[in-house]
Amino acid sequence: MTESGANPGAAAVRAYVGVGSNLDDPLRRVGRAFAALAELRDTRCVARSSLYRSPALGDAPQPEYINAVALLETRLSALELLDELLAIEARHGRVRRPGERWGPRTLDLDLLLYGAHRYSDPRLTVPHPEMVRRDFVLYPMSEIDPGLVIPGVGSLRDCLRRCPPRGLQRVENRDENATP
Repeated sequence: MTESGANPGAAAVRAYVGVGSNLDDPLRRVGRAFAALAELRDTRCVARSSLYRSPALGDAPQPEYINAVALLETRLSALELLDELLAIEARHGRVRRPGERWGPRTLDLDLLLYGAHRYSDPRLTVPHPEMVRRDFVLYPMSEIDPGLVIPGVGSLRDCLRRCPPRGLQRVENRDENATP
């Protein structure tokens, strides 16, 4: 697979996507995001975590987030997948403001891991540079793949030991869902 486009003959890459929302019925938004991920071209949603409620990051007063992680198998390049994620966010009313960090969001989709690839591009860095410090990413991810090794970082189990949950609460069990 190349960055310029998907290669239909190439093996699919496992990509982990963080999903979050804290505006406009976050539970529903996250559910719709899973449905949109399952419909991406050249991509299959193979697993999803439970939903978690977590305190918002930063100092700005805002509602708590609903977070989860999805595991995709995709033939899209990392940048193509990023573009698809941004398009889903836009369809859900997400407006990105330059310099805004940790603000309220209708939908936030972060490409956390893209196979065993490690690289940095002006638009994308994988593994996601903040994921190892985010309980709302690590704990849902551990439901999907507890033995995961994060490229350039180490085992997910070690990351979990260094990142205790800070107010993280499971609000929906993934086993209650009929689909991934």
